[in-house]
Amino acid sequence: MSGTITVKQIKSGAHVKPKTRGTLRALGLGRIGQTNTLPDRPEIRGMIARVPHLIEVSTSGSKES
Repeated sequence: MSGTITVKQIKSGAHVKPKTRGTLRALGLGRIGQTNTLPDRPEIRGMIARVPHLIEVSTSGSKES
């Protein structure tokens, strides 16, 4: 089982492209200061890679066998 990732929105998505705004919504974010805990999976990592300038990421948990 993999760990979790906590994402926090630190900048506004108001003046970004619609696709970028959709990525924020898919991460469960919408306003500055909101946080969401998500599973550490490649799909989530890909979404995070699209919006690194708008979010802050912290990892927690560890991989267990």
